[in-house]
Amino acid sequence: MSEITSTGRDLSAAGWTEAYTRSVMDTFGPPQRILVRGEGAYVWDVEGTRYLDLLAGIAVNALGHAHPTLTAAVSAQLRTLGHVSNFFATPTQITLAERLLQIAEAPEGSKVFFTNSGTEANEAAFKMTRRTGRTRVLALEGGFHGRTMGALALTHKPAYREPFEPLPGDVEHLPFGDTDALEAAFSPAAVAERGEVAALVVEPVQGEAGVRALPEGYLALGRRLTSDAGALLVLDEVQTGMGRTGAWFAFQHPEIGGGVVPDVVTLAKGLGAGFPVGAVLALGEQAATLLGRGQHGTTFGGNPVAAAAGLATIGVIERDRLLARAHEVGKVLRRAITAGGNPLVTGVRGHGLLLAVELARPVAPQVAAAALDAGLIVNAVAPDAVRLAPPLVLTADQALDAARFFAGVTVPENPEEE
Repeated sequence: MSEITSTGRDLSAAGWTEAYTRSVMDTFGPPQRILVRGEGAYVWDVEGTRYLDLLAGIAVNALGHAHPTLTAAVSAQLRTLGHVSNFFATPTQITLAERLLQIAEAPEGSKVFFTNSGTEANEAAFKMTRRTGRTRVLALEGGFHGRTMGALALTHKPAYREPFEPLPGDVEHLPFGDTDALEAAFSPAAVAERGEVAALVVEPVQGEAGVRALPEGYLALGRRLTSDAGALLVLDEVQTGMGRTGAWFAFQHPEIGGGVVPDVVTLAKGLGAGFPVGAVLALGEQAATLLGRGQHGTTFGGNPVAAAAGLATIGVIERDRLLARAHEVGKVLRRAITAGGNPLVTGVRGHGLLLAVELARPVAPQVAAAALDAGLIVNAVAPDAVRLAPPLVLTADQALDAARFFAGVTVPENPEEE
C-alpha cells in the first residue's frame, strides 16, 4: 500500500522512483532501491528492508554509515565555521594536509591541493603534467580516472570517451600490465616519433576494470623509466587509498609498489568517509611547484567541514586499527567465498577490502541482482566479476554472512529459464 501525504507525496518505493524519473537526469538509470538510513555496515530502504552494504557507496563509506565520530566532527565544524574562501586558511585544512603527507611518508617539500572529488583530483593532476612542458601522457587500457574532459582523456573505455571527443590530446593507452609495451613507449624510437613523455598515470589496482592489481614489478619499472625520462609518475588512488587495500595507499604494498615513491597521488572516495573531499598529493619539491599561483583553483576544495571529515576519518582508521582489520577481514571474506564450493565462483582477487568475486560465466549482473534480493549490496564490475568494497568496519561475522550468499547463489544457464 502506498502512503500518500497531505501534500500528495507518495512515500512508497514506486512513488519515489516515479518522482526520481520525473525530476533527475537519466544518467544512471532507475534506482535499484530508495535508501533512507544506515548504521555501521547496514542500510535500510524506504520499505524497511535491511541490506548488508558490501559496496560502501563504491568504496566511499570507509567508516560505514552514521559513524558517531565522523558525524560529531562534521557537526561541530559546521557549527563553528562552515566555509571560507581560499583567500583564507583554516586549522582543519592545514592539519589535514599535514596528516596526509605524514601517512604518505612524503619527502621534504611535498604539498597538497584539495578538491571535492576524485575526478577533480585527476583533472588537477592532468594539468600538472602539462606544466612539465610536455604533452605526451601514458595511461593504461582498462583505466578509469573520471568523467571531466581531462580525466576522461585519461580514461580508456571507448563508450565513455567517444560521445565527447575530441578530448584533450596526446594521451596514449598502453596494454594493462605489459612491461614490454611500457618500455617501448619510452624508447628512443617512440620519443622521436611522438615526443618526450610527460607522465605515466596509472591505478595501482584498477577498480572499474574488475579489481585488477598491476603485476609485481610494474610500478617499479614505471618509476625507473619516468625518472630516467624526467617524467612524472602519477598514481590514481581515488578508489584504493585511505586503507581500502589494508594499507593507507595501495602503492605501499611491497608486492604492488615495490618501494616506489610516486610524484603525484590522487585521492577522494574514502578520504571523507561519505563527505565529498579529494586531494592531490605532490611528493617532493619538483612536483609540488608545478602549479603556481593562479594556475589552478577551487571554491569548495579544502573547506573546513570537508577537512574535518578527512581528519576524523584518518583518526578513526588509526584509533580502531582499521588498516589491519581491512587486511584481516578481507582474508576471512576471500577464504570463505573461495571455500564455498559453488562452481559458479572460480576465485576471489584483490587486496584488503577491495575484492572481486570471479565467476565462471558472464552473469555478474544477475548475481548482483540476486544479492540485492537476498539483502546484500554488491556491484557487477565486469561481466564475470562482482566487486566487493565494504566499509572498513565490516566484521568477520558479517563477512561470513556475505560468503554464505556466494556459496549458494545460482544463475540459470539459459537466461529465459525461471
